[in-house]
Amino acid sequence: MLKILLVALLGSLSVGAVVAAVLVGPGWWAAAAPLLVLALVAAHDLLQRRHSVLRNYPLLGHLRFAMEALRPELQQYFIERNFDGRPFDRDTRSIVYERAKGTDAEEPFGTELDLYRAGSEFLTPSMAPRPVRTDPPRVRIGGPDCTQPYDMALLNVSAMSFGSLSANAVLALNTGAQLGGFAHDTGEGGLSEYHLRPGGDLVWEIGTGYFGCRTQDGDFDEGQFAKKAAHEQVKCVSLKISQGAKPGIGGVLPGAKVNAEIAKVRGVPQGETVNSPPFHRVYSTPRELVRFLARMRELADGKPVGFKLCLGSRREFLAVCKAMLEEGTTPDFIIVDGAEGGTGAAPLEFADNVGLPLGEGLMAVHNALVGVGLRDRIRVGASGKVATGSDLVKRLLQGADYTNAARSMMFAIGCIQAQRCHTNTCPVGVATQDERRARAVDVGDKSQRVHRFQRATVQSALQIMASLGIDGPSGLRPHMLLQRVNAHTVRSYAELYEWLTPGQLLESAPSSWASDWQAADPDRFTH
Repeated sequence: MLKILLVALLGSLSVGAVVAAVLVGPGWWAAAAPLLVLALVAAHDLLQRRHSVLRNYPLLGHLRFAMEALRPELQQYFIERNFDGRPFDRDTRSIVYERAKGTDAEEPFGTELDLYRAGSEFLTPSMAPRPVRTDPPRVRIGGPDCTQPYDMALLNVSAMSFGSLSANAVLALNTGAQLGGFAHDTGEGGLSEYHLRPGGDLVWEIGTGYFGCRTQDGDFDEGQFAKKAAHEQVKCVSLKISQGAKPGIGGVLPGAKVNAEIAKVRGVPQGETVNSPPFHRVYSTPRELVRFLARMRELADGKPVGFKLCLGSRREFLAVCKAMLEEGTTPDFIIVDGAEGGTGAAPLEFADNVGLPLGEGLMAVHNALVGVGLRDRIRVGASGKVATGSDLVKRLLQGADYTNAARSMMFAIGCIQAQRCHTNTCPVGVATQDERRARAVDVGDKSQRVHRFQRATVQSALQIMASLGIDGPSGLRPHMLLQRVNAHTVRSYAELYEWLTPGQLLESAPSSWASDWQAADPDRFTH
């Protein structure tokens, strides 16, 4: 009843104001117009059937939607503390911004973290630190079957496609990679002119859609692949099995987004919806996967070839290891993507609940390769929330040879963690195809920021290693990283986790690995 009275009152007031404007003078229109609008909105709210809040609380109900729209900004700018924001806290975002700008990334008055909280981790400094290296080490990618090895930097740009990112964002990232001499993963969206134009080193990623090397039916096209893999800038080729943000799920690119430029890059018809299935057509067993990787290396004229995955079943990965042993060939690298990865938009259930976090996945892959005696042939990359020097050191200590970063590189070119990447309304022009928004990314300035951030982060990692009393990554050991188990107990990674010795699975698998090792079948994926 009150709702109807409110609408009637507004209607009466607006009608009265309109009559006054006509009879008395035009000055009354200042009151008549807003009253009329409010009356119409209130009537619409009362009659519509979609929103219960508006139906019960006409006009006032809109305040709820306004506050809900403002909530992320209010949370980020006024409520969250420096160390508890998600996915990246303010301290982490700030250190990336400062390093990208070339300013001091230092904080006064000590840590704000609770170091006595369970789960806290600490690196152990030495009483005899070493001088800090001035020449950042590089990692040689290329096993015995590779004829064109590549020297990878310790920190590189992780997979982000043109189409997900704007043209200017891709240009800035690749130009920064060219300036700093590190690699830039293309993402699965194909090789675009924006990847190629600046001249930076590329890791060409190929997903289930085989964009840029696909037939009209969506199969893998060997001819197109060989032609594009021959680009001088393509240093490595990566087959994406799954990604941390959404392992085991495909994707759909709506036809409305497939403009002429996207269609050309991805090799798909303009204006038609394109499906990326969750599975690959080129293999269905571990053995077929290993054989296909070897075939890719042949087509790429001996360039390094590997695959990326977010680990799920350790048994399935061991099956791939058995296939490598039996086929006598291995990939040159494996990139482990953590479930905390997130540049790709994904259903919340997948983002929160599917796939192993990077630490567990990385240690499982590293130990499996050690256990089958193949670790010296295969380099392991790690991607998933690598943003600081300590992040980099921890991942190397857990088993990686090098790291990739996506969101921290986005921060370096201006991302403010608005989390609108999938809406085409990125406020800073990074994750959008809206040309008006994308023009905000100044390629000249942002490429310098990418270069500075990568250089400063690697330098920070080298400083940390020197403080541990070692000269580089080869000296890192699990006992150098401690974790607080509870308020009274601290354990090193050497104590908390099992570390296999070379060939141990082949000789006598430990009880914790035995069932998975015995069940692993190189001719079948068994979960």
